[in-house]
Amino acid sequence: MNLINNVTEGQPLTSASQPEQPTGIDAAAPQAWGSDRIAALLSQLDMPYLCLNPGSSFRGLHDSVVNYLGNTSPQMLVCLHEEHAVAIAHGYAKATGKPLAVALHANVGLMHATMSIFNAWCDRLPMLVLGATGPVDAAKRRPFIDWIHTMRDQGALVRSYTKWDDQPASVEATEEALLRAMQIARTEPQGPVYINLDAEVQEAPYAAGRPMPDLGRYRPVPAPAPDPTMLEEAARLLTGARRPAILMGRATRDPADWDRRVRLAESLGAMVITDLKVGAAFPTAHPLHCAAPGMSLSKAAIARLTEADVVLSLDWVDLAGFISTVWPNGPCPAKIVLASVDHHVHNGFSFDHMALPPVDLHFATTPEAFTAALLERLPAPTRSYTVTPRRPAAPARGDELSLADIAYALDHAAEGRPVCLSRLPLGWDGALMDFNHPLDQLGHSGGGGVGSGPGMAVGSALALLGSGRLPVAVLGDGDTLMGVTAIWTAVHYNIPMLVISANNRSYFNDELHQERVARRRSRPVENRWIGQRIADPEPDIAKMAEAQGALGFGPICDPDALRVAMKAAVEAVVAGKVAVLDVHIGPGYAGSGG
Repeated sequence: MNLINNVTEGQPLTSASQPEQPTGIDAAAPQAWGSDRIAALLSQLDMPYLCLNPGSSFRGLHDSVVNYLGNTSPQMLVCLHEEHAVAIAHGYAKATGKPLAVALHANVGLMHATMSIFNAWCDRLPMLVLGATGPVDAAKRRPFIDWIHTMRDQGALVRSYTKWDDQPASVEATEEALLRAMQIARTEPQGPVYINLDAEVQEAPYAAGRPMPDLGRYRPVPAPAPDPTMLEEAARLLTGARRPAILMGRATRDPADWDRRVRLAESLGAMVITDLKVGAAFPTAHPLHCAAPGMSLSKAAIARLTEADVVLSLDWVDLAGFISTVWPNGPCPAKIVLASVDHHVHNGFSFDHMALPPVDLHFATTPEAFTAALLERLPAPTRSYTVTPRRPAAPARGDELSLADIAYALDHAAEGRPVCLSRLPLGWDGALMDFNHPLDQLGHSGGGGVGSGPGMAVGSALALLGSGRLPVAVLGDGDTLMGVTAIWTAVHYNIPMLVISANNRSYFNDELHQERVARRRSRPVENRWIGQRIADPEPDIAKMAEAQGALGFGPICDPDALRVAMKAAVEAVVAGKVAVLDVHIGPGYAGSGG
């Protein structure tokens, strides 16, 4: 079993009922159809899984994966919705940094999946999305169905939030498209790519004999080396700063990169801030970590950061927003050093690139390449730091459970096992649990798409198979309810994981929006709940999980019951099961003072 950065790479899965292993396969059979050649190249591209909701537009490729490849490398993972298929690939990429393949049926499947593709785009994570269309040649279309499922330019649906797309018209062109797509998807800044396969190309006979391409000649483009003169200037600024600060933004899950970031902060004696939206990038128990991470900056973080005279941004999401939050009343007095290649994917479709920040030195390279180069110019740390992990404190008993109760119960149930939090809800307080490894916490949805949490939880758990980590997703109730059928795929393929639905029975984020509007207009805030509450009846999330084949616990409403259920759920996951806890909590978000 190969482990990449403590993450298992592509082990075969067995369905809960029986192995999805085809019979009567001739392993020595030649490539006889266009889709056989496409499937063979997918296998060569090291694609362990193909996430899909079945569709006739890629029936040729489907047959080749099953009856030519034997449903291995890639192995098909059946999903109950196209959004789930993409979200699973997204969750896998969050844990591994590697793309999975996804197949989407015609225009209708692609339209289902667009939100999840946008999430991956905003998260700057790679995946290979394979679409398909009815025959482009209108004379070859079947009556009715081929006409409504065929588009002249299907890639236009996602062109503004994919790095590249193509609709190749031959097997040879498809081969080049796959090589180019994988190279582009894996080159920083990473992102999803889309290839639309013509049904006729898939189903046409193919004369085998061409050698497979040498994949070593189509690797992703490495990050450019930082400019040496600028690098000297950055080193001078940072070592001469009185109060340097480092914003640890988008980061890899590689422990070696993690160690270099720690060494960088210690060499500079810089205070560090991290972001729950993009995952663990620096140990939160480290003395240099200046405030608990959040979905936005806390008051404590802002108070510390206003003292900074030089700020190093390692691909921080929304650097301009950070600057305007910390220094709202005038020009930023601190020197800003930025290491990011994110500008390469900015376009005019959306504003996921955020506002334009004022920057003194912009290194057009990855944070990893910049950090490694800068460390060579810095002296060794002058003091040592002790990282002392903290366990969640027992929360005070209240009238209702809280996210603090969930953190406390999970910590005790895990009994020292390493936990990977693949998702946290918006109200999570970053002080509840420490993150001291890059796989401790994987970030949020990317594009803010509600409903992606369950699918991303499945993908992350898939990546963590055999790693020894306990995959846990803490989801809001709205997120859980929109994506609950994604859990079926985890059960079907024996992918153990724990989902905790922090259920406040409301679209609570929008309650707060309605309260703000009411206060501004001097109207009664007591009415903020109308059109927001998920009640009368309250959906039974535990039973919904059981309907997918998972173990359901709840609804849980008191601390003692929560601890008992959490222990039973963790034991079930360790034994290879999928468990879902429906935990009823009071409404509320983490305070901004922590």
